[in-house]
Amino acid sequence: MVRTEISLFLKNVPGELGKLSKTLFQAGINIDALTIQDASQYVQELFRARGKSLKRIASAASYGSMKKDSSEFALIRLLVDQTDKAVDLLAKGDYIFDVMPVIAIVIDNKPGTLAEMSEKFGKEGINISYVYGSAIPGEGKSLFIFSPEDIEEAAKLFPDSD
Repeated sequence: MVRTEISLFLKNVPGELGKLSKTLFQAGINIDALTIQDASQYVQELFRARGKSLKRIASAASYGSMKKDSSEFALIRLLVDQTDKAVDLLAKGDYIFDVMPVIAIVIDNKPGTLAEMSEKFGKEGINISYVYGSAIPGEGKSLFIFSPEDIEEAAKLFPDSD
């Protein structure tokens, strides 16, 4: 199923994730999935991608500056149960964020299921930019989030997933 992922930058200091999650909680918004990475990794990916895509998102000098500044931030990717409400809340809170479509798939929590899902992308020639997911040990299902390069084609592969 196609879902809308929110990607945002938070200061990489103690307490920031707590503030964000409390803000969402107080608005009655549940976090369905979340991943956090050092933002400098994200900037490095942008730098590598700019050479491959022939599109320059920023100049080489800008990337050097962005990489230095990005170590002070964390990149948070999350799915919530009320995306529009969360986006409005984040905009009012002066957060730096973006939204993009991803594929959210509830899969069986057993060996080989992730391989099966991933192989479907590969057989169709759809590259996966990143994936994250989790399961509760002993439970029968897992939630995985895929960010494919071609969301329209990927959506055709998993029309009823969730």
